[in-house]
Amino acid sequence: MSGGSRRLADLRAPEVLDRLTPSSVLLQPVGAIEQHGPHLPLSTDLLIADALAEALVDERGDELDLWLLPPLAYTKSNEHAWAPGTIWLSSQTMLSVLDDLGRCVATLPTKRLAFLNGHGGNTALLAVANRELRVAHGLMTFLLHPSQPRDSGGATEDDDELGMGVHAGRDETSIVLHLRPELVDMSLATRSVPEAMAARERVKFGGDVAFGWSSDDLAANGVIGDPTLASAERGARLWKGIKRSVGDALAEVAAFEFPR
Repeated sequence: MSGGSRRLADLRAPEVLDRLTPSSVLLQPVGAIEQHGPHLPLSTDLLIADALAEALVDERGDELDLWLLPPLAYTKSNEHAWAPGTIWLSSQTMLSVLDDLGRCVATLPTKRLAFLNGHGGNTALLAVANRELRVAHGLMTFLLHPSQPRDSGGATEDDDELGMGVHAGRDETSIVLHLRPELVDMSLATRSVPEAMAARERVKFGGDVAFGWSSDDLAANGVIGDPTLASAERGARLWKGIKRSVGDALAEVAAFEFPR
């Protein structure tokens, strides 16, 4: 980075108005602290979102005028509330937190706020917050994911997990093996794919009909996917593609304007 730190919290108060401009993009990583089966750390979603945000700000911050906000760790994770170690906010609390965040961000020179969300359970609430913050505080708000969650309509690369790899499965495990291998215990990884659900046409992850669920409805160990297929090499390939894809998306965010 040629211009010094692009982490907002590293700035001294007088620098905020000097260094941020109307074209700046505030990047807010959003993670979770929740069970990820017996083989992955509770911090998986936080780790991925924060590492990606840091990498993008380091690599493209000067080009796109990106500014990194401290990550949100505790979010909407009550689908994993049954598991010890999961720490979650209610929907009402999280929306209030996001509104407070928006109210503060609206005092800055820029009005561009991009959420980089690493946890699928946050997606619906962040989509609601996008509009609420736009209407209440005049912000230009955006929601990005390292990859679109399968349970929110994202595509699946192949059929190894029957399209049901939504939590602690092959790809998520591969990425953590790439980023923080010391936090993964592959000796505890087991396949846990809800194959009966995959056979349905509409009521399934990625189907036309959404449904409420808790992770223990689908698997006793909290895994929904097949982490035994994971590898650090796969994680490195995925990470390279994710950085390129999200970086290109942020380029459009930085240039976005409403038609009028």
